[in-house]
Amino acid sequence: MCENQSGTVMRNSNWTPSIISERDQNACLVIDDLGKLGLIYCESDVETADLENVIEDLLDGQYSNPVRVISFNVADGWSRDISAQVAAELRRRCDLQLRDVPSGILDFVERHEGRPRQLSLRLN
Repeated sequence: MCENQSGTVMRNSNWTPSIISERDQNACLVIDDLGKLGLIYCESDVETADLENVIEDLLDGQYSNPVRVISFNVADGWSRDISAQVAAELRRRCDLQLRDVPSGILDFVERHEGRPRQLSLRLN
């Protein structure tokens, strides 16, 4: 046992939570930029950490400033940055729905889709 700064006694534990599913599945994590708080891997339920749910969450505004999407499969022993593929899929879905890419993910999409950014000029 150890005591924290407020004097509360805490038990020592070697247990750490796992992001690894019991099933052999591909999982996706989003790296989000929280500004002064830094970059984080966003918390996700193991059962819903798949590509489809990540794309839906990005479209629904669940992330403040997504930076990367990482996919991995522990059973198969691989991981990769799939940000470019996710950006292309986000753009495709917005185009199919005849809507603009939501402002919260626009920088992510433009940064990873490889298209040059079009700058707008302010007219006075």
